Order: sequence, then structure tokens, then C-alpha cells
Amino acid sequence: MKILISNTSDSPLYQQIKDQIKDAILKGELAAGDSLPSIRAFANDIKVSVLTVRRVYDDLEQEGILDLVFNLLV
Repeated sequence: MKILISNTSDSPLYQQIKDQIKDAILKGELAAGDSLPSIRAFANDIKVSVLTVRRVYDDLEQEGILDLVFNLLV
């Protein structure tokens, strides 16, 4: 999944990212069961704040689009 953000857009960064994830789902680029990158890795890849990506993931979870799963590694 390729995310392109524009600092000159009228739309906030989190909204641009959220819209592109939703678009990837509609186009079939992401399917049920696919894993998204960790918040930290994703933020680093697209050069935005961890808080921005966290907001995107939280919003998508509240909308019922994502199911955030946390695994205990101990």
C-alpha cells in the first residue's frame, strides 16, 4: 500500500492517510485479515508523527473498519 501525503492540501494529514487506507480497501488492495504496519513503523515510513497514525488507526477502529489486535509477547 502506497500512501502519498501533501503538506499543501487543505485536508489534514490524518484525513489524507485515512482516506487512502479506505480507498485501498475499496480497491481490494487491502483485504480482511491483512496486517497494517505498526504505528511506529508506519509513521516512520510516511514521515509523520506517531500520534497522527495513532489517530488514523483509532478512527478506523471506531468506524468498524479496523480491528486493532495486541499480542502479548511474554
